[in-house]
Amino acid sequence: MKARVKWVEGKSFLAESGSGHAVLMDGAPEAGGRNLGPRPMEMLLMGAGGCTAFDVVLILERGRHDVRDCVVQLEAERAETDPKVFTRIHMHFVVTGKGLKQDVVKRAIDLSAEKYCSATLMLAKTAEVTHDFEVVEVE
Repeated sequence: MKARVKWVEGKSFLAESGSGHAVLMDGAPEAGGRNLGPRPMEMLLMGAGGCTAFDVVLILERGRHDVRDCVVQLEAERAETDPKVFTRIHMHFVVTGKGLKQDVVKRAIDLSAEKYCSATLMLAKTAEVTHDFEVVEVE
């Protein structure tokens, strides 16, 4: 895997993935940024959310469960002093589908957290990572 990050101006940086996608990152206004994009640490948190959501949907689909939506709401706390690593991350999953059973959704989330989601497992080296979920039934 490769990526490239180029300084644009001020505290803005253009990140380009090896697969050809780009995202602009910027610093907070109090740090000299202009709020033109997410902060780098926000990108890490969003990446973990994307990684685990991908896993959960894939696991449920492979099990032939009728999953229609998956939203992960993340909240994180960081250390007070440098390096300001994540110290706590909580993930709340809202999984929508038809006939989804609580135990099946729980198993998919647990498998992601304990085995498949590289981003979450890596962040768990410095942060306490917790999760909960709700299942929403559709007609």
